[in-house]
Amino acid sequence: MTAMDHADYPQDTNLDDAELSRRLTRLWASPKGLIGFFSTTDHKVVGRRYIVTAFVFLVLAGLNAVVMRLQLAQPDNDLVGPKLYNELFTVHGTTMMFLFAVPVMEAVAVYLVPLMVGTRNIAFPRLNAFSYWLYVAGGAMLWIAFLVGAAPDKGWFSYAPLSETQYSPGKGVDIWAQMITFTEVSALAVSVEIICTVFKQRAPGMSLDRIPIFVWAMLATSFMVLFALPAIMLASTGLILDRLVNTHFFDTLGGDALLWQHLFWFFGHPEVYLVFLPATGMVSAIIAPFARRPIFGYLAIVLSIIGNAVLSFGLWVHHMFATGLPELGASFFTASSMVIGITSGIQIFCWIATLWGGRPVFKTPLLFVLGFIVIFVIGGLSGLMIASVPLDTQVHDTYFIVAHFHYVLIGGGVFPLLGAIYYWFPKITGRMMSETIGRWHFWLAFIGMNLAFFPMHLLGLWGMPRRVYSYPADMGWGTTNLIVTIGAAIFAVSFLVFFWNALVSLRSGRLAGPNPWGAGTLEWAMSSPPPPYNFLRQPFVTSREPLWTEPGVLPVAEGLRVDRRELILSSVVDGDPIQIESSPEPSIWPFLAAIATTVFFIGSIFTPWAVVWGTPPIAVTLIGWFWPKGSKEEVD
Repeated sequence: MTAMDHADYPQDTNLDDAELSRRLTRLWASPKGLIGFFSTTDHKVVGRRYIVTAFVFLVLAGLNAVVMRLQLAQPDNDLVGPKLYNELFTVHGTTMMFLFAVPVMEAVAVYLVPLMVGTRNIAFPRLNAFSYWLYVAGGAMLWIAFLVGAAPDKGWFSYAPLSETQYSPGKGVDIWAQMITFTEVSALAVSVEIICTVFKQRAPGMSLDRIPIFVWAMLATSFMVLFALPAIMLASTGLILDRLVNTHFFDTLGGDALLWQHLFWFFGHPEVYLVFLPATGMVSAIIAPFARRPIFGYLAIVLSIIGNAVLSFGLWVHHMFATGLPELGASFFTASSMVIGITSGIQIFCWIATLWGGRPVFKTPLLFVLGFIVIFVIGGLSGLMIASVPLDTQVHDTYFIVAHFHYVLIGGGVFPLLGAIYYWFPKITGRMMSETIGRWHFWLAFIGMNLAFFPMHLLGLWGMPRRVYSYPADMGWGTTNLIVTIGAAIFAVSFLVFFWNALVSLRSGRLAGPNPWGAGTLEWAMSSPPPPYNFLRQPFVTSREPLWTEPGVLPVAEGLRVDRRELILSSVVDGDPIQIESSPEPSIWPFLAAIATTVFFIGSIFTPWAVVWGTPPIAVTLIGWFWPKGSKEEVD
């Protein structure tokens, strides 16, 4: 660790705790004022903003769902017309998948991964800030379009050729396609940050076999993003070129509509695991402290996470069984769709074994984990059913599919996420959420979710097609749809209870202390909420649960300077310290770069000249971003 000589500079090992905390707070704190608000590069601040923004989009998409369910509560209803209904389910699905499900998982990682691996900031912190502002801009563009009557209305998948200009005039599909570009650039940026943070900024001693399982899950997810998202970016770019400059990638004048489906679902099915894998990491993080023992089968869970990540890229065609593919190819994707159930099942059995061999404490976070196991198993079983070509052909485009993917995404993503919010809320805010209200929230969510989505299986088997805004009374679906709507209302009320709990607890919840759950990983080693610098002194890790094996004061590594932002870089495999590196200061340039990029993206929807005139502002902001501030200061 000889990148620079520290002998002539003040180091953290030469100061007492009070003086060290004062100096590090001044060094690492975010700037004050309006400029400081847009300049911060603190991963905790950016992570909190990501989480809050993602939940805002969840609420908006949930309101769409409520209106749709009110429309379908009875036959021949005229609450909304077909055009508005198409806009509702398009914006609902697009928001849930592109603006909530994946971003919120990455948001939690942005906040937690640096704390869990024992570093003071995320890698490329300015890129992290840029990714957030670009994410906000993309989501705002979609919802402003919806509010002014220019929303896309061709589904969250925008199948070609229906989404081509000849069938979809106007700017709705253009806005959808460009929103994809916003969110995927943001997700790619966060994935690069997480990969570099995990591989190069782990605390000394944190070898690969000591990494927390949640970090493993986010590492696998980040690599999946790098391989999956270019497919949808390529597809959306081809679509917008078809619409704006008359190319013929997917239209009926020489293009191939099935190419759109292949590109979309090559991304679309791994996207389910972009939600599921972080959720499994959250489950493993929650079970261990509440079972009062280390997670059973650490290696098996890590390998199953990696297996899921790899196998998820071999499943996309089971979304296309009804398109007339060759039988041999369909058989391959049927087999791969069933094999992935094995890797998912390994994790479930490891979690059950951990609880069985421990002394479980049934607090709210663990209740959501148990609810996740029940709901996800049901969703997984229906997934194995539709992996069969004959059955999928029968239930394709019916409410059976709607039921399946809501069980998988809500059970496999939302329930673990809610458990994680209850679990890490005291770390983020310094206060505990109400246990009583939390239990009410869980039971309302569990009952409402099952009441809303389980009857959809029956509706699908009875032949009710998806994406219809109304149905005749003589089909016999009215009573079941009413039950579904009641369940959806209960599920919506559960979120009102959740938000009430969060707001009340934020103001008057019981003070949490550093480690209220008695957990063993590094994020619980500092005060709640964490200080701007995360760790007073660089920890040295000797086990997977350092707070359990070192219940007193953690061992510390070589001292870092206290007159500038510094991090320890470590080796990829063993976590040995190899270099000391500086961390970039706060900067307004990432925000300005996001504005310039937003103008570039939105302008290109309306005129090709935006590509020409929009490039110089981006170049200027990037020059400001990377302009060296001095010989010893590093930049992203």
